[in-house]
Amino acid sequence: MKDVNVADEVLRSAVALFAAQGYANTSVQQIVEAAGVTKGAMYHYFESKDDLLFAIYDRMLTLQQSHLDEIIARGGGTVDTVQAACEDVIATSIDFLPEGTVFFRSLHMLSAPRQQEVTRRRRVYNDAFSALIEQGQAEGAFRTDIPRPVLIAHFFSDLHYLSHWFSPEGPEGRDVVAAQLTELYLTSLRSPDAD
Repeated sequence: MKDVNVADEVLRSAVALFAAQGYANTSVQQIVEAAGVTKGAMYHYFESKDDLLFAIYDRMLTLQQSHLDEIIARGGGTVDTVQAACEDVIATSIDFLPEGTVFFRSLHMLSAPRQQEVTRRRRVYNDAFSALIEQGQAEGAFRTDIPRPVLIAHFFSDLHYLSHWFSPEGPEGRDVVAAQLTELYLTSLRSPDAD
């Protein structure tokens, strides 16, 4: 196995094992055996299981943050920007469904500094998303009778429950589900006075 693939293989194996038997019940030895690498090779990329769990989330969040930054940088109407952001975060969450499932189930097992870093990173994303909702409210497109944090929590609570019901083998694919959930959210956001 080439060195460049070791980190990816270790992460894939860790996700599969954490999903199947839980983070606490998975040993480093099981991970390296499943990945077909030595402990030394794994420790070259990851210092600990804590490092692995953080890396699982880091890949997903880094991708979603970069996509959100690109969507905002394109400009355009606020409603269209929110629509693109919602569809993207749903689609990428589906793409990373096993990773997201493992992470949210095991977040409390991260070390305190890692938990703080996750909170900080999620806040950056949330603040950018919140600014879009605020802009839409200022333009009269989005409702103002419900506090903005509640409007945002409504969307992300739906997002975090994807792993409980979405199946890649189901009748509707990723993009259809992303469009449907986004349309439901935008409908709930729409100001009664908007055209």
